[in-house]
Amino acid sequence: MKKNTTSRRQFLNLGVQSLGAAAFGFSTACKPKTPEIVVPEGPLFQISLAEWSLHKALKSGELDHLNFPKYTKDNFGITALEHVNQFFSEKKDKWGLQPKNRVYLLDLKKRTDDLGMDNVLIMCDGVGKLGDSNTARRKNAVEGHYAWVEAAKLIGCHSIRVNAASDHKLSPEEQASLCADGLRSLCDFAKQHGIGVIVENHGGLSSDGAWLASVISKTGRNNAGTLPDFGNFYIVKNRGSNKKYEEAKKLYAQDAAYHENEGGLEYDRYLGIKDLMPFAKGVSAKSHDFDDQGEEIHTDFHKAMKIVKDSGYRGYVGIEYEGDKLSEPDGIKATQALLKKTFAELG
Repeated sequence: MKKNTTSRRQFLNLGVQSLGAAAFGFSTACKPKTPEIVVPEGPLFQISLAEWSLHKALKSGELDHLNFPKYTKDNFGITALEHVNQFFSEKKDKWGLQPKNRVYLLDLKKRTDDLGMDNVLIMCDGVGKLGDSNTARRKNAVEGHYAWVEAAKLIGCHSIRVNAASDHKLSPEEQASLCADGLRSLCDFAKQHGIGVIVENHGGLSSDGAWLASVISKTGRNNAGTLPDFGNFYIVKNRGSNKKYEEAKKLYAQDAAYHENEGGLEYDRYLGIKDLMPFAKGVSAKSHDFDDQGEEIHTDFHKAMKIVKDSGYRGYVGIEYEGDKLSEPDGIKATQALLKKTFAELG
């Protein structure tokens, strides 16, 4: 196992070193050079809100997606939005820019424009595996994202957020090549619309920061990037005794970047943020629980944001609250307060 792990790390490191972020239009300050990426004026960082922070209210019907902008501004004073594709409508069939949906999108855009708000990105889930080993299914997954690229363009977003998922039975190298192939095709389409395609560390190998950085490098596209998430570095969750989890523990036992805790097998989150920041077109400040001083107990926000700042990144930092102990509004406010405190401490 040690030999396999060493080979994996060599592959990841060589992939990033040989292709490098600078080769694809990223400056050393991580400010994308592509004209479609909007960097907000003013402070080094601005706060946006990920719609998933309100997923309970949205799923229960307490809050409607079209009212997400006003609710966000009225309750939190936040004026930048990160949408989630599953909340755009109750339609279960394939989303597309048919007349009905175009009217829906224009309505959303008018609401945000009237409120003086910015639509930052659309998080896309459930659209297929961009790294599927089956060529036809991979092509379908790529084309399934096209409508969301068009929707993002219509409402004024700079990017869509996608997932780098493949077949876990394949080697990391094989999965990386397949994901890069799917992302490359999607980026070519998105480029025509001035839209970025950014990948979040979101489970499986995508939660290995070095692996995901190598995938972005392999795309060779300057509108490909990352959305580093502070809390999504579990390559496999511990859901009791299962073969997949035991196999993963053996495979990564010799890798110092990994450690096992009650949640599962986790890639070092601070190393992961550092791995992904050279490609970042956004940052997701994931939060769950807070101590009596208002600090997030799973992630040292000051340490994480210092990595972000030191990378040269300037732009939106999105709140994504997923805790259960506080209500969704209170969790969002706690994260917002912690971010503001952290920004002030970092100068």
